[in-house]
Amino acid sequence: MENSYPRLFGLKKTNRDFSQKETWGKNQFNSSFPAALCCYLSSKKLKANYLSINKEKFFIGEINIAKVFGIHPTNKDIYFAFESQHTPYQKYVFGTLPRTDLVIQRESTGECLAGLEIKLTALPDNTTCDQNDTLYGSEIVVRPDSIVYLACSIALNLGKTLHTLLPTIEISDWTEASQVLKKIGEIISAIENLSKKIEENQKPFLLQPIWKTKGKTPELSQNCLDIFVWSDAGFVNFIASIANKNSNAPAVTRQTRTAIWLYKMLLDIKLNGKFSHEKIIDTLSFNTKNDKAFASSGNITNKFMTCNRLTMPIIKKEEIKHIILGGGQHLLSPERRFDAILFNSPDLFL
Repeated sequence: MENSYPRLFGLKKTNRDFSQKETWGKNQFNSSFPAALCCYLSSKKLKANYLSINKEKFFIGEINIAKVFGIHPTNKDIYFAFESQHTPYQKYVFGTLPRTDLVIQRESTGECLAGLEIKLTALPDNTTCDQNDTLYGSEIVVRPDSIVYLACSIALNLGKTLHTLLPTIEISDWTEASQVLKKIGEIISAIENLSKKIEENQKPFLLQPIWKTKGKTPELSQNCLDIFVWSDAGFVNFIASIANKNSNAPAVTRQTRTAIWLYKMLLDIKLNGKFSHEKIIDTLSFNTKNDKAFASSGNITNKFMTCNRLTMPIIKKEEIKHIILGGGQHLLSPERRFDAILFNSPDLFL
């Protein structure tokens, strides 16, 4: 039958072959399913939640998926390029531009319309699962390459106005934590102020779908799926809010380091037109591993994401069969965690 092959809703033209089992592995499914969820939301004429800057303040509103993608999801020319380079950003970096989770392109021309980071997150996480569900939050883990894309997004949006909006903070040795911490208040204030100044030019940057369970259990809630979209300005504001401005801090936290990375990348663009992301991330490590930029637990993200749709996501669990199609669920290869097996096997302890 024509519709018997495994596939995901809306993803007709893509660089992933959903008839292959490896395409349904964790690393690929965690970005392809959210893209399909976006298409499904749009088909129902629903908007995504939009975490952005409005009137110079952090704001939760709504945004059309067509605006997130830069093209309507049903347009015959749309192409979903996963794990690809958003080539308009290449001009800002020395060396090779990292790949991002999803690049929306025009199939006919290869034009890049949007480059999106994707974080599929569970709701609640272990810091909020014992709270009332209005206080549920999702942990978000951000990789260093995401900050590269954030800096490029801001630079492209601002163009030459970056030179006037970003102050030049003089530090003789950026690799020395003690020197950077002396100016940390100025650095964080600089990117916080920048987030408010790019309001008119902000654009979607990161997709954060949520899947909600009943507390700690692996059982999905009746209303279990939704999409939150962070604008580049909104995410910069988030970073500035969670970074530590204390110049007397004993060490540089990951959140603070991320703010430093972002500022230094933008400063290098201002002064040189480009930045070396590998050099910045490697040399400005401040004795902390570079495997991730930072992580924020649910009790932190709740403050930024709280709204009616965080408590009651808009998509119900019986709708999942309209997003995963053609028996695709049989190709999934979930991680087998011993603690999850024990938790879901109460009979072992009778």
